[in-house]
Amino acid sequence: MRWSQYYLFTTREVPNDAEVVSHQLMVRAGMIRKAAAGIYTYLPLGWRSIMKMMDIVRREMDAAGAVELMMPAVHPAELWRETDRWDVFGDLLLKMKDRNQRDFCFGPTHEEVVTDAVRHDVKSYRQLPFNLYQIQNKFRDEIRPRFGLMRAREFLMKDAYSFHAGADSLDETYEAMRAAYCRVFEDCELEYSMVEAQSGAIGGSASHEFMVLAETGEDAVVSCASCGYAANVEKAECRSLSAAADRSDSEELVEVSTPGATTIADVTGLLGVEADRLVKTLVYETEEGPVLALIRGDRDLNEAKLVSFLGAQHLKMAGDEVVQRVTGAPVGFAGPVGLPQKVRIVADNSIRESSNFVVGANKADAHYTGVNWGRDVDLSEWTDLLLVTGGDGCPRCDGILELHRGIEVGHIFKLGTKYSEDMQCTYLDDQGASHPMTMGCYGLGIGRSVAAAIEQNHDENGIIWPLPLAPYEVLVIALTRKDEQVVEQADRLYEKLIEQGIEVFYDDRDERPGVKFKDADLIGIPVRLVIGARSLAEGQVEVSLRRDGEKILVPVENAIERVLELLAG
Repeated sequence: MRWSQYYLFTTREVPNDAEVVSHQLMVRAGMIRKAAAGIYTYLPLGWRSIMKMMDIVRREMDAAGAVELMMPAVHPAELWRETDRWDVFGDLLLKMKDRNQRDFCFGPTHEEVVTDAVRHDVKSYRQLPFNLYQIQNKFRDEIRPRFGLMRAREFLMKDAYSFHAGADSLDETYEAMRAAYCRVFEDCELEYSMVEAQSGAIGGSASHEFMVLAETGEDAVVSCASCGYAANVEKAECRSLSAAADRSDSEELVEVSTPGATTIADVTGLLGVEADRLVKTLVYETEEGPVLALIRGDRDLNEAKLVSFLGAQHLKMAGDEVVQRVTGAPVGFAGPVGLPQKVRIVADNSIRESSNFVVGANKADAHYTGVNWGRDVDLSEWTDLLLVTGGDGCPRCDGILELHRGIEVGHIFKLGTKYSEDMQCTYLDDQGASHPMTMGCYGLGIGRSVAAAIEQNHDENGIIWPLPLAPYEVLVIALTRKDEQVVEQADRLYEKLIEQGIEVFYDDRDERPGVKFKDADLIGIPVRLVIGARSLAEGQVEVSLRRDGEKILVPVENAIERVLELLAG
């Protein structure tokens, strides 16, 4: 393709709303254009990389035994009401009415629609298992769309759904899809990690995320180099923390004055104790009412774990008024001592063996010291609420966890019977008994994966495409249009590369060499073939790789061979 005939307009200006490198470079390289917040047009150069990603995904899905279909983007509300997700998804769900005032939504995911289709067609265990997938636009009305394609409201996704007669069959397909996802990201030449994850609003008994590792990733993951354990911090566990508080004989419960000490730093400074001697009391609101969560003073609470333990649909930090009503204290002075039994308290396992610790006294400017479980506070609900971080002990071995940043590009779930039970998607076994089908769900972000590839492959000058996702394989540059020999030779090499089946982009514009080189670095095509008057006068052309920039002069007659060698690696 000749640049002079192509729809491609680059820019040197960085968009004001572009916070991450992939967003900046995709806009500057003329790959995407914003239509509205979190909604983008894929321009021709960007769409080519998107199509490359889709081709890789289709190849691996087909090889794993999945069958492609296409489901509607707009869903009737009654399907979502069957699973109660019409309300659970909240404001993320873009709702609309048709001319007859019937409720619909723009699909953010397709569990309800695919389950509805299957329950009409499949009746017997003999028809199971199978795996259906599609590649389609989704819409989630993010409160703050950002990072370009990384957190867009409308996004392109591959989603697959498998149906089974039992858990063993689901395990087989889950493993096949896990392996297929690994092949997808390996085929894309991306550095990635598979980690244990929370299932979130999709639900199910188990799930794993696929993370492309990048410093700009919005997700935090921990991993152990010793045994390979890896998990999103929302899901991650660690070895039990040692009891941080004094394990000596029980001290007397004492109320001490702590005027204005509303933070951990304030209290430790005032009382002269370490932060791990404090127990923080955090007040949350849920749809079932307020809940108090207790965590060690030097650690953070993992709200995803709390949501999972409570089975809550909604969770948010309580405001000043709620904290005052539940505990009698202003924010910063709440504690578990002396609260009515009706107040629900959930405590983290890390403080279970603690003794003689410090908590808020449920009144302004006061704390208790010498607090002990059983004597001063009687709790029945203990669980893992700890937000794991780098340096914690691995839960599977004696290793130490390391913290990384990652970009979630894929997520697979064991759904079980969550949707089939709600929607009466059943089959008859060989005895004629009816059972809900066991389901799996497998999502992969197409645009997000392409953006993640840029986050992992760029420099200060622009994109450095891994070859499998590059919009074109080779960039031919005619440095000047005024020299007939340069144009003639560039045209000839361009045609010969096309004859070899190479995807070639030809910069035949009437622009200065400096502009062409800047644009070449920006759009990041892997192999570059430059035809200039000076080198051509010596019977040579310049060949280089975008990744290392090393320029090699080769005889014109060897140029095609050298380009093919570089493409072959």
